[in-house]
Amino acid sequence: MHVRAPELRGRGWLNTGGQELSLADFRGRFLLLDFWAFCCINCLHVLDELRPLEEKYGDALVIVGVHSPKFAHEGEEAAVRAAVERYGVGHPVLDDPELITWQNYTARAWPTLVLVDPNGYIVAQYSGEGHAHALDALLAELVAEHEAAGTLTRGKSPYVAPVAESTDLRFPAKVVALDNGLLVADAGNHSIVELAADATTVVRRIGTGQRGFADGAAEEASFSEPNGLVVLPTDVADRLGYDVVVADTVNHALRGISLADGQVRTLVGTGKQWMDGDSTDVLSSPWDVAWWGEKVWIAMAGVHQLWTFDPFTGVTEVAAGTTNEGLKDGPLAEAWFAQTSGLAADGERLWLADSEISALRWIDTSVHTAVGTGLFDFGLRDGKASEALLQHPLGVTVLPDGSIAIADTYNGAVRRYDPRTEVVETMATGLAEPSGAVVVGNELLVVESAAHRLTRVPLGASATADEFSTQTQRPPMDVAAGEVTLEVVFTPPPGQKLDDRYGPSTRLLVSATPDTLLREGAGDSADLVRRLVIDPHAGSGVLHVAVQAASCDDASEVEFPACHMHRQDWGVPIRVVPDGPDRVELVLSGGK
Repeated sequence: MHVRAPELRGRGWLNTGGQELSLADFRGRFLLLDFWAFCCINCLHVLDELRPLEEKYGDALVIVGVHSPKFAHEGEEAAVRAAVERYGVGHPVLDDPELITWQNYTARAWPTLVLVDPNGYIVAQYSGEGHAHALDALLAELVAEHEAAGTLTRGKSPYVAPVAESTDLRFPAKVVALDNGLLVADAGNHSIVELAADATTVVRRIGTGQRGFADGAAEEASFSEPNGLVVLPTDVADRLGYDVVVADTVNHALRGISLADGQVRTLVGTGKQWMDGDSTDVLSSPWDVAWWGEKVWIAMAGVHQLWTFDPFTGVTEVAAGTTNEGLKDGPLAEAWFAQTSGLAADGERLWLADSEISALRWIDTSVHTAVGTGLFDFGLRDGKASEALLQHPLGVTVLPDGSIAIADTYNGAVRRYDPRTEVVETMATGLAEPSGAVVVGNELLVVESAAHRLTRVPLGASATADEFSTQTQRPPMDVAAGEVTLEVVFTPPPGQKLDDRYGPSTRLLVSATPDTLLREGAGDSADLVRRLVIDPHAGSGVLHVAVQAASCDDASEVEFPACHMHRQDWGVPIRVVPDGPDRVELVLSGGK
């Protein structure tokens, strides 16, 4: 029996030309609710996955983004409005800072997708990414059914495109220094911009300025939200024939640029996002790049790993991380990262801005954390690194004295960490989402992404910040102490099935923060049902659940069935209470 969809409630609506909407405004059409947060790389993947679906079903389907924030900064109306423009969201968005609609629809993860039929009933729910083909298959059936029954009323989406201000830079991401100027990854304009030394005069633009994936001359090549840049050493560039490597994020590619003539070439990547089972010729949202140890290191934000690219052999390899999201130090192959978004090389260390855990980390022969405690703790606090707090930093820069400047993005600040004293202090505040920086003379030139400009901060600058500490505010799930059954629900899309011909088609990884929360049940297995034993003295904590499932075509006449990977990471806050439920159910995919 289907459940009637709750009303849509929040602070207000974006992308509607000022019109306030209610559930009744979508009656007669299919409504797909996309619960997202603009910090979340998986949510950004889903935005791209849904674009073809939105176009295909046109007047039968309306997609509505429900922005449900994880970080404090994401609860600010101006920040949500900027993110909607930054990521090219082409449908109405409900701003839900207090998670009212999130709770009413029992969402437990970013992203969550909920499909509502023309009669106002929930017919399917999905968590994570990789569900576009499942939605396509389901909609193909349901649209035909409702059209035949006369309950489908086709109509135009209430989407109204916002008017974008014209600026030379639009949501710039990173900056590097050239001999006589600067090079900026101009993510919002899908191009690379060379600026004069004054940091404002445009010398040339490499790329058409339109989202695309084409090589060629500067005026013909195209990018899709490029974020990271690294200028190669001169001797290396002379051998390779290009000078700059670009992390072309939404194209899931590395691109090479020759500064002499502006020619662009693709170094690695196909435009397709990496999924389990793919080779390392396929990337997943590379966010930044750095030259270290005679290789290009890649912050592979989309899969929470670090990769390397050897430009001389063309070989791309996983260098660190397991694809599990979280904070875990130790050997490179066993460490956990969380959407690494900034890199900076300094001798024997490679520094990292690990954004989703609000952390500053470094690697040498293993992984170490300087600042940060986990997925749900963040804030703004100076002092000893063990007590300092950041909020979703996106960039790191090595300063001349060996300290590290941190683009503390969601705090609107630049922070400094001194490895010798292990102390964090604030250099500047009041910035609009700083995302990267470069040292030029006695100044730090900071990318103010949401202000569409570069800003100068003296290297010796110091500022006093309004300190705070907090955690991601989500209602905890009550559970019983002792034995608890965890089940992840997965229903293959219409016309598909779980296929174990080449090994297990599902994988479930469970852990907890603190580790002592789970007496039994942690670890990795193929079964989507797991017996857990919860410590009765734990009080509260976070249950980390990572799952993936492969579904394949079920038709016997298909010789080579197409398979699709579905995956999601949950961080579920739980509270241990007397007589609490002894069952935890999470939905990866469930519906008709």
